[in-house]
Amino acid sequence: MQKTKFFLGGMLILAAVVYLIFSSTQASAEYFLTVDEIHAEGAAAVDKSVRLSGAVLGDTIQYDSETLTLSFEVAHVAGDNAEIEAMGGLAVVLKEAVSDPSRQRIKVVYVGPKPDLLRGEAQAIMTGKLGSDGVFYADELLLKCPTKYEEAVPEQAATN
Repeated sequence: MQKTKFFLGGMLILAAVVYLIFSSTQASAEYFLTVDEIHAEGAAAVDKSVRLSGAVLGDTIQYDSETLTLSFEVAHVAGDNAEIEAMGGLAVVLKEAVSDPSRQRIKVVYVGPKPDLLRGEAQAIMTGKLGSDGVFYADELLLKCPTKYEEAVPEQAATN
């Protein structure tokens, strides 16, 4: 009888630990989406924590230094690295994305200091939530500007 109590107690504790791990993982899970995918999800994407990637449209960048509010639009770029390489690399893909008016776009709002790498044709990778107004509210903002690095590579290679 004593062994059965310990066994049941141990199973109950194990079940509670598994449940806590599972529920905390689900609550903090983020899904990586492209602009096309977030538009396709529609209302199902609202208020879901996601990571979104897109090409920054330089002429849409607005920054209010008093409220630290930054807004800009991003255009769809593929989310698959192999597909990006097959299309000529990240710099080519980003340039095509901002030049193509038929690409889906989404407005982004971020509150914080304006990043130095924020410019047209940069890749923005943002973590946040889509609002019911169709605006993506970013909590984190990471930028990649591949042209900056690609231009420096030939100079470095030539000097070595």
